[in-house]
Amino acid sequence: MKTRRRTVPALAVAAALALVAAPVASAGPGDVPGTAGAQTLTGTPEPARPAFYEPPATIPATPGTIIRSEPAPLLLDPLGLSGSVVTATRVMYSSTDSTGRPIAVTGTIFVPKTPYIGASRRPFVSYAPGTQGLADRCAPSRQMAELVEYEGIGLTRTIGRGYAVGITDYQGLGTPGTHTYVARGAQGHAVLDMARAARNLQGSGVTSSTPVGLMGYSQGGGAAASAAELAGTYAPELAIKGSAIGAPTADLASVGANIDSSFYFAFATFALLGVAQDAGIDPEPYLNADGVALTSKVEGACVFDLFDYSFKDSRRYTADGSSLTELLGREPFASAVDEQRIGRRTPNAPVVINHAVADDVIPYAGGKQLGSDWCDRGSRVTFNAGITPTHLGGFLPHVEKSMLFFEARFAGLNQPSSCWRL
Repeated sequence: MKTRRRTVPALAVAAALALVAAPVASAGPGDVPGTAGAQTLTGTPEPARPAFYEPPATIPATPGTIIRSEPAPLLLDPLGLSGSVVTATRVMYSSTDSTGRPIAVTGTIFVPKTPYIGASRRPFVSYAPGTQGLADRCAPSRQMAELVEYEGIGLTRTIGRGYAVGITDYQGLGTPGTHTYVARGAQGHAVLDMARAARNLQGSGVTSSTPVGLMGYSQGGGAAASAAELAGTYAPELAIKGSAIGAPTADLASVGANIDSSFYFAFATFALLGVAQDAGIDPEPYLNADGVALTSKVEGACVFDLFDYSFKDSRRYTADGSSLTELLGREPFASAVDEQRIGRRTPNAPVVINHAVADDVIPYAGGKQLGSDWCDRGSRVTFNAGITPTHLGGFLPHVEKSMLFFEARFAGLNQPSSCWRL
C-alpha cells in the first residue's frame, strides 16, 4: 500500500479554489476514487469494467453534469416489456468527494411514462441504496441487469407511485478506486448530485420546480440523512420537500462496535476501508499479514458474500492484537470516524426516521439520537419506532411508511412532530 498524507483544511481550500478557477478539473493518476486511473486503497487490481464506467480524463467541475448516458437494463422486467411504462437510463454524472474534488459517479434514472396523479407535478426521488459491497460488480446499476439488486423492492414501490427516481452508485462503486463506504460527505454529495443530473438528462421531465424527496435505508439511510443536512449549502436550488430515512448509519462508532466479529463482520471491514479511503489513511501499518490479505479480499466482495466473513475475530487481523472496535477508537481512525457523524447540521426540509427497535445491525438508539439531534436544531422530525425485528425486517415497513410520508409532503401537508418524545 502507498503511504498517503492529507491535511484536510489545505486540501479543502485547494479543491474549492480549483472549482472556482477552472471549468474542468484534471483527473489524477492514482488515489481519488471515481477518477481515471484511480487505484484501490489496498493496491488490489480491479477486474476490467465495462467501458461505460471508465471516467474521462477530465471531469466537469459543475456537479450534476451528465458525462454520458445509455439505455439501462431493467431490473423490473428482464424481457423489457416494462419499457412501455417506464424509461430507464444509465448515467455517469459529475459529483464531488468529501473534500470537494470533482469525481465521476454512475447510477440509473427511472421515469414513468404514465401520468402522475397527485397534488403536485411529478416528483423526483433521489434513492440512496443500502450496503452493496466494495467491488465494482456490486454497483446497483450493474446488478440490475443480473436480477440480484434487493433495492428493487423499494424502487418498484417508488416508481409505482408515479415518481421519477434516480439511484446512485456512490463514489468508487462501479468506477475506479475503493468505494468510500459510509463516508458522509461523498455519499451526501452523490445523492444530491443525482437529483441535479436528473434535471440535466434530456427527456427526464425533471426541472428546477420539480418536488424532490431523498430516501434510503441502512447505508442509504446514512447517505440520505447526510444529503438532507448538506442540501441547504451544497444544493440549495433543489426543491427538496422531505427526506425518508431508515435505520441510518449516523454514529459509526456504535455501529462498528455492534457488528465487530459478528455475522455482519463484512460490513465492519467495508467501513474500515471506506473511512480510511475517505480520510487518506493507509490501514496496512495497523494490520498483520492476515489482515492485509483479508482487506485485499474484501475489496472484491459484495453484500451477498457476507457469509464468507461472518463471525471472524477481528483481533486476528490487527498488528497489535486489538479488536477492530479498539482500532477505530484510536487515532488516526478516531477522528476519521468522528467526521462521519450525522446530526451536527440541520436538514432543510422535514424528515421521517424509521427504525426497528430490535435492529441487530444499526442500533435503534442511534436512529433515535439522530432524531433528537435534529429536533434540537429546530428540524421537524417524525420518528417511527418499528416493531418488526432485525435489520432486514425493518426494511419493508420503512418503504411503506416512506410512501405515505412523500405523498403528504408532495401534497404540501406537514408531518406530526415527534420532537416532544425524543
